[in-house]
Amino acid sequence: MPENLGCVLVAVDGSEESMKALNWALDNVKLRPEGSLIIIHVQSPPSIAAGLNPGAIPFGGPSDVEVPAFTAAIEAHQRRITDAIITHAMKICADKNAGVKTQIMIGDPKEKICEAVEELHADLLVMGCRSFGPIKRHAASGHDVGLSADRIGYYAALITSMDDSGQHMSQ
Repeated sequence: MPENLGCVLVAVDGSEESMKALNWALDNVKLRPEGSLIIIHVQSPPSIAAGLNPGAIPFGGPSDVEVPAFTAAIEAHQRRITDAIITHAMKICADKNAGVKTQIMIGDPKEKICEAVEELHADLLVMGCRSFGPIKRHAASGHDVGLSADRIGYYAALITSMDDSGQHMSQ
């Protein structure tokens, strides 16, 4: 079991696997007295989250004009999703009488999680893994579905991930 750690990050995205990883961290990680467990959630920027562009203005108008109401609606929706994810994670922590901090970042999860590990000098990163097989990963590779754990694991020095059965898989 990981012991005597100063800073542990647990990345959550609302998936069952990420919540299992949070539970694992709460049950197994031993922090130093001044240590902290930080729950991190990365929200995609509105343009990425939408996967949509309202499209060009008909009849030859500019094609890269943002529609403020469209962007604002997506941002509000993302905030509601983020609030629900953090609320769920905090309930898990409260049920285990665990004091944690939270951090919300906006951007590409693969990049932002690695940045948080570096900036916070994390001793350990815990995250869930959806265990996509090689065929499904190849089919989804254009969409980065299920690839975050792989890419982050490549860059992070010490990472613990959980597979979909809740088994601990150190890398």
